[in-house]
Amino acid sequence: MATLLHIDSSVFPTQASASRAVTEAFRKHWQEQHPEGTVVYRDLAAEPVPHITADAHLAGFVPEAAHTPEQAAAFAERVKLIEELEQADAILIGAPMYNYTIPSTLKAWLDNVILMGRTAGENPSAKGTPVTVVASRGGSYAPGTPREGYEYVQNYLKAVLADALGLDVEFIVPELTMASKNPAMAELVPLYEASRDRAFEAAEARARKLAERLAA
Repeated sequence: MATLLHIDSSVFPTQASASRAVTEAFRKHWQEQHPEGTVVYRDLAAEPVPHITADAHLAGFVPEAAHTPEQAAAFAERVKLIEELEQADAILIGAPMYNYTIPSTLKAWLDNVILMGRTAGENPSAKGTPVTVVASRGGSYAPGTPREGYEYVQNYLKAVLADALGLDVEFIVPELTMASKNPAMAELVPLYEASRDRAFEAAEARARKLAERLAA
């Protein structure tokens, strides 16, 4: 049976987080198709992974036999995360926009799993694995909007996940999530609700599509 690697990075609980609500819906529909499958779950807000250190970084460029004790310990933590990535049949990432970009906890995870010569480079070890990114945001940064130039979530994650790691990336973007909370955005509530509904529909459709593809 297929394995889903599910990563959340929102600092808020599901009832207050647009990204968590949509990733939860995706996971629910996935598990309906794979009741005996495996879900590897990482909540990066509750249990952050270590930020990359000099020892962890340098260990990726030194033969394991030559690792110092500090490098060996740090690299072992990286390998654990890398193997989760490599063993996944599909990946689900909740990536809310904080201050125009991704949470630092998600960046720390990426810094650990990007390893030249293994997960990145000429022949990435997880190449082709489908990854679904729920990229929620309080406003709108879509093409043609005033803040289009401030969109550093999808652009960055496409470069890292698709170009560097060779993953098959699809984005689900619930936007204007602050409309129901900010009186100044009240007129945008209908657009927010439409975006939210599309996100849940897309999550269900994507989960079922991937489940069917992997079961074939």
